[in-house]
Amino acid sequence: MNVFIRSLLILAILGGCLHAAKRNVVLFVTDDQSPDFGAYGNPSLKTPNLDALAKDGTRFDYAFCTTASCSASRSVILSGLHNHANGHYGHQHSYHKFNSYGNLISLPVYLSHGGYRTARCGKYHVAPESIYKFDQTIPGNSRSPVVMAENSKTFLSEDSEKPFFLYICTSDPHRGGGNANELPYKPNRFGNPKPGSKGYPGIKEVIYDPKNIQVPGFLPDTPTCRAELAQYYQSVSRIDQGIGKLIEILKETGKWEDTLFIFIADHGIAMPGAKTTLYEGGMRSPCIVRNPYLKTRGIATDAMVSWVDLAPTILHFANMLDDKGKLSSAASQSIGKAKIKGEQNGRALTPGKFHGRSFLSVLDQEKTTGWDQVNASHTFHEITMYYPMRVVRERRYKLIWNIAHGLPYPFASDLWAAPTWQAQWKKGMSAPYGAKTVRNYIHRPAFELYDLEQDPHEGNNLATSSEHAETLSKLKKKLKLFQQRTNDPWIMKWNYE
Repeated sequence: MNVFIRSLLILAILGGCLHAAKRNVVLFVTDDQSPDFGAYGNPSLKTPNLDALAKDGTRFDYAFCTTASCSASRSVILSGLHNHANGHYGHQHSYHKFNSYGNLISLPVYLSHGGYRTARCGKYHVAPESIYKFDQTIPGNSRSPVVMAENSKTFLSEDSEKPFFLYICTSDPHRGGGNANELPYKPNRFGNPKPGSKGYPGIKEVIYDPKNIQVPGFLPDTPTCRAELAQYYQSVSRIDQGIGKLIEILKETGKWEDTLFIFIADHGIAMPGAKTTLYEGGMRSPCIVRNPYLKTRGIATDAMVSWVDLAPTILHFANMLDDKGKLSSAASQSIGKAKIKGEQNGRALTPGKFHGRSFLSVLDQEKTTGWDQVNASHTFHEITMYYPMRVVRERRYKLIWNIAHGLPYPFASDLWAAPTWQAQWKKGMSAPYGAKTVRNYIHRPAFELYDLEQDPHEGNNLATSSEHAETLSKLKKKLKLFQQRTNDPWIMKWNYE
């Protein structure tokens, strides 16, 4: 055998090994975090590990949740379907009792049928568990991200022929102290330890001076708001250290070079004007993706993506969806044998059909075409908070349809009690709140149309402007098409009531 032929054989063998590499996936989801840390241009918030991840991957500057509510958003992340179609209209826990339809196929179930071993760690917040089924649950206080990462090491390092999918979710920087029984102290409103307490294992708390905070334009720049944001920053810094530890473990176990790593938040910050709304503060979310097989790294893409795109992207990476978004024959056969079919409440959910599409192809593109619109769909947060909204968001213009606009905007209990909101509320209905007033934040018209180039914080509603009548009409048509395409039951509200 001559040297040339021998070389070709070696290359063929190596190519086969590369092709057969285990294509692992980590999906890291934080709770109520906006894209306002170091990698997104805010040097005041120190996030060295997230910044390093962005330099080794792709930063999405136009990434959006589809509903700024924890359970509903997570159902979208794990299904690739808007919540009005998957049935998870609002919160899962306690008396809220929302859950997805029984014929839904979730991302971990797809991956299990594709030969993956799956695990979750941290916040879950979807139901039923039989639908959002993982092979195992890794323990760990969801406010303690370094411990969560360390607890995942056994799963990540397991000697298995199967690739892995790790779904790891913090409760930071969500408001509220979490489970006080798990902690050696009673944490403050963003889960931060009290001064002098032991704190979280492996974490070096980063304390921020309110004077150095960057206040986003949808919030009032007041001392009260700055104090709350300083607490939020501290919680984000804790997440960053957990990210660093998890990546360190992936490298130690030899899995980093074959792992797709996706970092997102379920939606924006837990402040009035963001969480539970479909204003930009609620919809725009961080998204950093490292594809280990791409040569182009450290770029920002202008592609507009939303959380319905996550499941098809991960399945595409796992070779379970082809480039046209069609489910592989092997996956189809495996799911068919499991007989996951049928309808529930008249909702037919076809295996392999998603509202989103894979964005793997744009990870190395700074400027994109065909990625110029996202949609959003919100119905509930808490059970008492019925306020359905539908959104079409283009590059420049955004239309919000407030279907229950006759009602005052309902508040989540923690957001109503937020010191920043209470300080402005007590000043009266004309008090400013970001680009809005207290009054027009609570009392909203049927349609809100914003020119985001001229008005990024959505203070000037153009829906009644004669100059923008054509734009309004065009976006209403797009909204109806979105509702038709996604089988939205609230489409009847165009003609009913």
